[in-house]
Amino acid sequence: MEKRISASISRTVQTRLVLPPDTNHMGTIFGGTVLAYIDEIAAITAMKHSGRAVVTASIDTVNFLSSATVGNVLHLEGVVISTGRTSMEVYVKAECQNIETTEKTLTTTAILTMVAVDEKGKPTPVPAVVPESEKEKQLFKSAQDRKQQRMKINEFAKELV
Repeated sequence: MEKRISASISRTVQTRLVLPPDTNHMGTIFGGTVLAYIDEIAAITAMKHSGRAVVTASIDTVNFLSSATVGNVLHLEGVVISTGRTSMEVYVKAECQNIETTEKTLTTTAILTMVAVDEKGKPTPVPAVVPESEKEKQLFKSAQDRKQQRMKINEFAKELV
């Protein structure tokens, strides 16, 4: 019987302070900095689910919805939303919070694919995920469509080279 793990086991939360070196000439956080934070939390999330080291296979979608500025607190949350044989899709959302007003704003959402690897760096099987919240269930149901889209993009990209 296939091992199954609830999505809540993988849920990971990080909090970061936006500092001046994190920002661009417009005073907002660099997109690349946000991407690095997203990749890190996705990796931790996938490692918690799989119990293995992981590598990033793809960043399928990143939606920059608003920006954070110096002094804002950035809250990131990741959860495994679907699994393949050796891969895990991780949904990450980032919200910024103004400390003075306590107002929170959704800044970024992303879906990444992480692959579990063994000691030799070879892909290794992962447990199936059991979605719990309505959002997780919706993302779980659409996982196959996202996988097919990734495969189409990869084939197209190979033809371009």
